[in-house]
Amino acid sequence: MKFYDNIITALETSLDFLESENEDILEKAEEGILITKRALEQLRANVIKRKFKNVNDEIHFFKNLKPQVFSKLIYYQKIFNIESKRPRSSNKSQIKYFNKHIDRLQNYFNDHLEFYHYYRRGGTSLDEHYFVRGKIDIRLFPDTFTLFIDDKFSTSHDSTVATILAYDMLIVYLKTEINKLENSNGMETTINPFQSQSRLFWTANKTDLIELIYALQSSGCINSGTADIKEMAMACEQLFNIELGDFYRTFLEIRSRKISPTKFIDNLRESLLQKMEELDE
Repeated sequence: MKFYDNIITALETSLDFLESENEDILEKAEEGILITKRALEQLRANVIKRKFKNVNDEIHFFKNLKPQVFSKLIYYQKIFNIESKRPRSSNKSQIKYFNKHIDRLQNYFNDHLEFYHYYRRGGTSLDEHYFVRGKIDIRLFPDTFTLFIDDKFSTSHDSTVATILAYDMLIVYLKTEINKLENSNGMETTINPFQSQSRLFWTANKTDLIELIYALQSSGCINSGTADIKEMAMACEQLFNIELGDFYRTFLEIRSRKISPTKFIDNLRESLLQKMEELDE
């Protein structure tokens, strides 16, 4: 698998260099598409030429390695499409345009919610169905079409993982552009979507995160208990790309729960115990 890792490392180096250059976004996207397509073609040629040692290696490749590359191709193709149609009028119309695209991207997560949660929580029980070639069942995955195009280099869900990763990066990019428009001061900044901002997104509800923040603060496990709750909330907003709003009021609502005031933390415990049991099987 080291050979594939080397291809991905070389790709990431090239894209980091591309992102660091101050150039037109459409030119950057075009170049990113070309660089990423070459890497994807290298991966495909070698997957067809070489055989995986075992099923675990095949799962690892299609669950982790191929999506790293394919997601960059999806990202740059989407960037090119979005930016080429970007309104050239007021900041307000551009912000509206970007927010509409963010909504569309998040709808994809909702449309694939079951698999989205499986992938995000690190599920493994269905990996042989999702990430091994030749395992497709059209009755189970009716919208899977990539396999019919290239069954030697596709599984039922590697493209779905790539799309999730790409849309994470796109949302970061779009939110960055919105922030620049909302705080326009004539200063241009260079954003590397692969490095400079968090690609983590809080996908549970805001109340759950606020419950967790207060639990961490009260436990004294951060700065020996001296961390300010507002500072912790702001750090989590940046880390998880979310706006928490009036977290003080939300905490008052949590405190007033009649049943299970620590509902989210209780669920975390159950989820972790379940994960441990699955790994022991």
